[in-house]
Amino acid sequence: MRGRWCTARERRAGAWRGRSSTAVRLGAVAVVLGTTAAVGPAPAARAAGDGAPAVTPSPYAFADGARTVEGARSTADAVRLTPGTVHRSSLPSSGKVNYRLVLDATSSAYVSVTAVPPPGSTVSVIDGLKVSVQDAEGNSCSSDTANFGAARSPHPIAAWGMREIAPTKSLCQKAGAYYVSVERADPEGSSPGAWDLELFATTEPPTAKTGATSAPRVWNSATPQPLQGEPERRRGGAGFARATPLDQGVWRDDIRPGQTLFYEVPVDWGQQLAVTADLGSSDSAGTGYASGALDLALYNPARGRAAVVSVGYDGDQNSGSLPPLPPVDHANRYGALAQVNAMRFAGSYYLVAHLARDVADTFGDGPFRMTLRVRVEGEPRSGPGYTEESRPEGVFDVSEQDREAAAEGVPAPGDDTAMRVIAVGGIGTGSALLVGLGVWTLVARRRSAA
Repeated sequence: MRGRWCTARERRAGAWRGRSSTAVRLGAVAVVLGTTAAVGPAPAARAAGDGAPAVTPSPYAFADGARTVEGARSTADAVRLTPGTVHRSSLPSSGKVNYRLVLDATSSAYVSVTAVPPPGSTVSVIDGLKVSVQDAEGNSCSSDTANFGAARSPHPIAAWGMREIAPTKSLCQKAGAYYVSVERADPEGSSPGAWDLELFATTEPPTAKTGATSAPRVWNSATPQPLQGEPERRRGGAGFARATPLDQGVWRDDIRPGQTLFYEVPVDWGQQLAVTADLGSSDSAGTGYASGALDLALYNPARGRAAVVSVGYDGDQNSGSLPPLPPVDHANRYGALAQVNAMRFAGSYYLVAHLARDVADTFGDGPFRMTLRVRVEGEPRSGPGYTEESRPEGVFDVSEQDREAAAEGVPAPGDDTAMRVIAVGGIGTGSALLVGLGVWTLVARRRSAA
């Protein structure tokens, strides 16, 4: 078994800060043991077996410990969001819901909102999520919209809002209250009913020196050849908080119609990311064409969308690449294009793959073979010199722990391979602990021998 259970997300939350690699691995066994009882059918499925009606589980894994808040119709009643903390809320079919940020006059702030339509719902091409930020005087600071697209397949989507401190801006530069408004882009033609929301607020501290006020004009914008090689298996997670780390390489996963998988790639200052997604041919006899069958989106460390590519499917293999992305640079924030503007800080970049639900109508339930070819070019360089810590801490950094997690991978929840360590019929807690320690020791010895 490959993998390490101490992820970049846990490090940023401070839960693993200061521990040795050995302690991390010992703690990992405890985590596995602690979650054994949760392996198996979802609670709704178990309840159904006792005579209760079956309930389809959520297609999205929300962050553990997320603080539940209620969006307010009026800004006067808006609940305050805490930067560095994940919040959970809901969005009604119509109208806005509002949240509040209290900001200083030196730090930039970002709020990413992930919307999760309920399973079985229908969505229109232009429906989606709109997120905007205003100051206390009603001035607009930013606005972003994410749509479901031509496939009309309901799945988790994210849009972000921001309050930027920049010498090129005159509005939204004061300290005080700011309001985050969330609404559906166009609910007409989509199923009524509330959507679940996950809100992630971050702050970016000022830099010691004033840098460039325009995006770099010269960078390699040529699309590189997709990385070749024998693919290695990595199973994607079911949410941003469960994203599976990847580093440069060729990665293979299975994806089913209607499923969304999450991965994260550490990209440091000065490094350039390129990703190609391949969808393998179908083993069914179905014929037809699914427009935008595979959707691959890239989100930055603040969960702001940077780029997207859609791959059509007719049953034969097909491939698509993200548009050329610049090297990560603090000055990219002054770029006009999203794929430049969003590549503004180092950290974990998220790849989110969704296979349209309608693919099953023609080509069956799958699973379908998906290959991600991830290339990270360039040597890491020093960052812009932040004067303070971000919130959450380390979100705009790449550490050695991040690189190690990406190289080794972290099993996603429900990964049968990971659970075989302790999921032996009737195994006791003490025996499971010994087995887990034995596995970690064996892995360490093999690495030393290598």
